[in-house]
Amino acid sequence: MCYAHGYAVPEWTVFDPEARPGSLVDMVVPSRALRREAKVRLYLPARFRRSARYPLLIVHDGGDFLEFAAAKTVLDNLIHRLDVAEIVAAFTYPGDRLSEYANSAAHARYLTAELLPRLEAELPLVGRPGGRCLMGSSFGAVASLATAYRYPEVYGSLLVQSGSFVFTDIGNNHGGGPVFEPVVRFVNRYRAAPRRVADQMFVSCGVYEPLITPNRSMVPVFESTGMAVRYVEARDGHGWENWRDRLRAGLSWIFPGPQKFYYE
Repeated sequence: MCYAHGYAVPEWTVFDPEARPGSLVDMVVPSRALRREAKVRLYLPARFRRSARYPLLIVHDGGDFLEFAAAKTVLDNLIHRLDVAEIVAAFTYPGDRLSEYANSAAHARYLTAELLPRLEAELPLVGRPGGRCLMGSSFGAVASLATAYRYPEVYGSLLVQSGSFVFTDIGNNHGGGPVFEPVVRFVNRYRAAPRRVADQMFVSCGVYEPLITPNRSMVPVFESTGMAVRYVEARDGHGWENWRDRLRAGLSWIFPGPQKFYYE
């Protein structure tokens, strides 16, 4: 990663001794849909209590967001500063990432019919679309959109970063190779018949990414469905600093803090 002149690491992405730390809890979900045991790492906010009701953020590539995008530190800081409501986050770990995230029915079924019911049975979650958000970057953004597409009444929000929304309806060469073919078919179909899949979408992309043109092109398609869309561009590339640095803008818009209606 090459840092340009004037770039500064946002203060809310680094450890703050005044921010009470949340906790990370590991769990394993035996998945019939994926035919494997799926690892999940849960983030519980510092003041977590059973008498509350929390919104849920499901994060694709969760281990990478924790390791490379300081996701736990970011959540601790944003909740402490009241930028973001107290939330529970489920950081998921893929198996064959490029297969599971490329508009996979099995992946969507795992999230919606296996993981989500277990989390809502074991944790005090809001349990309605307005309290559920799918998040992902690159292929994880495709997985978020594809899952909400298959289950349009389940998730209220999507947070998608540098989505690999490659399509060929205005050109035949997508440049991504065979692994992108399922994505191309899905995005072409979505563009031909856009569908409202959530109430709101936060979309971000770096201006130095090859994906900037597809992402710009998808914004009016998403808006045409009636979804509330917030689109942010950054002078950045396809990488973890970009995705980390956009988390405050995305999460504070989707789950602004403090949100008292989440509590009983």
